[in-house]
Amino acid sequence: MDSKQPEVVEGERDVTTSLLPPSAPALIAVLPPKGACWYCDKPLDAVRRFCGRNCSVAYAEEVLYQRE
Repeated sequence: MDSKQPEVVEGERDVTTSLLPPSAPALIAVLPPKGACWYCDKPLDAVRRFCGRNCSVAYAEEVLYQRE
């Protein structure tokens, strides 16, 4: 049996989730559409942010590594 009280465990969980970096979808969601891919600058319509999944994943990885 775990000897920790539920309130303590929940509090620890809150602290750890706030320390984690934002996920890729959260990073991508804050980018405004600009008419070109945010990673490779390929022209796009005014709604999309990336030309494909590869560019969106590469962009998210690059941003996460730059924050460290």
